[in-house]
Amino acid sequence: MQRRSVLKAGLALIATTTAAAIYRPVGAATRVLFGGTKWLAKETPPPVPVDISKRVFFTDQEASLVAAIFDRLIPADDVSMSASEAGCVGFIDHQLAGDYGRGEWKYKLGPYRNGTAAQGDQSPLTPADCYRKGLADIAAACDGRFGKQFSALTHAQQDEFLEEMETGKLSFSSVDSGVLFKQFLANVQEGFFADPIYGGNKDMVGWKMIGFPGARYDYRDYAELKGQKLDIEPVSIAGRI
Repeated sequence: MQRRSVLKAGLALIATTTAAAIYRPVGAATRVLFGGTKWLAKETPPPVPVDISKRVFFTDQEASLVAAIFDRLIPADDVSMSASEAGCVGFIDHQLAGDYGRGEWKYKLGPYRNGTAAQGDQSPLTPADCYRKGLADIAAACDGRFGKQFSALTHAQQDEFLEEMETGKLSFSSVDSGVLFKQFLANVQEGFFADPIYGGNKDMVGWKMIGFPGARYDYRDYAELKGQKLDIEPVSIAGRI
């Protein structure tokens, strides 16, 4: 694109949108409309902050199992806290109790057939179904294989179990183990990096770890600071929480 052409097009657009009269073709004629009302942007209220101290989906046993699984996927280290410490369990607990858990975004009328690996999950199960049935399958598998629950296993045993899930080697009665692993991995990542208003990413730990500045209005104060370490404090939708 030529810069001159872009500028001319922009000036033409400004001229047409600020004119007193607006012309709209009607059939073969042209109708002239005068005046009109001023367009006002619709105010969108922010999301209601999630209170992860109130559990709304998981049982105590399920929450403990999810915490143990999530903490192997994002363990605590010298860079950040663990997934459960960052509120990821509370995050997905509230998500599963809402539209996401019910699969409102998902086509659910069928027919259901096994697709190829490239087509992704073709199961009729909603995310809430996947967790409820899948966690029961994990509990049964661990009890039968180790005589104890997943949270009581060593880290090495937990990692081996999850690796077998990831590759689909484990056979569960209700859920494909590979699909369930992908569900866990996606949700723990979402909880760790989503806006803190949704319950996870405590103290914006995920954002601070990768240097993401959050929901800032603009960056005019930083635009000219090229090549400098900025250390921008991240901001949530709800402000500095």
